[in-house]
Amino acid sequence: MQIIKNLLWVDCTAGAVAGLLVVLFSGWLSGLYAIPENLLLLIGATNLVYACYSFSLARRAKREKILINILISANALWAFVCMGIATQYLGTMTLLGSVHLAGEAIFVGGLAALELKWRDQLLTAA
Repeated sequence: MQIIKNLLWVDCTAGAVAGLLVVLFSGWLSGLYAIPENLLLLIGATNLVYACYSFSLARRAKREKILINILISANALWAFVCMGIATQYLGTMTLLGSVHLAGEAIFVGGLAALELKWRDQLLTAA
């Protein structure tokens, strides 16, 4: 299946794009979302670090199962962190901020589920 072959590339690309956009526009997004700019910088930087890790896996021909498990765990954990942030700022954050964080949680949670389902197929790039 083509999606399995490209799943790690989707993962690292999405993390890099999201991280870069959030870091670059953190000041503007802070006002738009009504959450602290430092929090957005942390979210963006986390996405960029995570993208580097998933990229390091995507470019390998063979991957160790423990490294895939770390990726799955990181995605699942990040989904919970995003929901935690959304819950913490529920009373003050705008609807757009809530949609962003909930959307990110759903996206990375979905990645975690797909990577878990296809963990054995992700061990090789073929």
